[in-house]
Amino acid sequence: MRWTRRPRSRNLEDRRGERGSGRRFPFPRGGGGRAGGGRIPIPRGPGGKISIGGLALVLGLVWLMGGDVFQVLGDAALQSGVPTGGAVPGSSPGAAPRSSPEEDERVDFVSFVLDDLQETWPRLLPDYRDARLVLFRDAIDSGCGYAAAQMGPFYCPGDEKVYIDLAFFEELDQRFGAPGDFAQAYVLAHEVGHHIQKVTGVEPQVRRAQQQSPSRKNELSVRMELQADCLAGVWGHSAAQRDLLDPGDVEEGLGAAAAIGDDRLQKMATGSVQPEGFTHGSSDQRVKWFRLGLESGDPARCDTFEVARP
Repeated sequence: MRWTRRPRSRNLEDRRGERGSGRRFPFPRGGGGRAGGGRIPIPRGPGGKISIGGLALVLGLVWLMGGDVFQVLGDAALQSGVPTGGAVPGSSPGAAPRSSPEEDERVDFVSFVLDDLQETWPRLLPDYRDARLVLFRDAIDSGCGYAAAQMGPFYCPGDEKVYIDLAFFEELDQRFGAPGDFAQAYVLAHEVGHHIQKVTGVEPQVRRAQQQSPSRKNELSVRMELQADCLAGVWGHSAAQRDLLDPGDVEEGLGAAAAIGDDRLQKMATGSVQPEGFTHGSSDQRVKWFRLGLESGDPARCDTFEVARP
């Protein structure tokens, strides 16, 4: 991407020097319906770090088997060294983050992308209001509860913030084979897409529908995730129109969308695919909707809820 260093975004919260503020993980303990009892082993990546893709797969499989997803998240926290009760060990809130020159450059990049996203969307959606981006390491106390970095980037509708541990971008490159700065920009744009769903009322409507029709929970989740992919593509279209993309950037973004499809994550972890467990969409679906946004530049084309098969 053709990006330039600017002053850090006013919507960027750098909490990398913070390791928790003493709240407890909202993870119920107990049986939860898991067969066999005991702790579920979470797949790990290089260096013993819990794998984001492996954790996502385990959560999907536990959901399919009727198990306790929150129990697994608690186990993931324990296995990553994060306690499920009390403060996360480390420096106190507000401490200056440790940072290398390479990480500083990545912070400058995500700050640029965040501001560009939030300068673009008010022109497309007059009611748009800014989200905030929180950078953290390992674990974070968010408006949606405590979260471990192994869960990956996420948007919290409760406080309208995007949360990301920058180490995710290394895993996106090294584990999932999706390198490049526009691949990273796609991830941020996707999460801001979830903020757009909150602003426009899509997110609360979907949550209500999931509560009313539990059998459609996964299907509705897939449709919401694919819409966020399409909205990310709409911003990508704007970036291309403004000559911010380098040759190969579009391919980087499409590669990232394909890399984190549910089918690919399942295949990597178990060698098989279970479509009924999809919560984000297949690689082909994610590429399809991201490409639609890239090519059309029109948010109205991103209505994944009106098509029979997204």
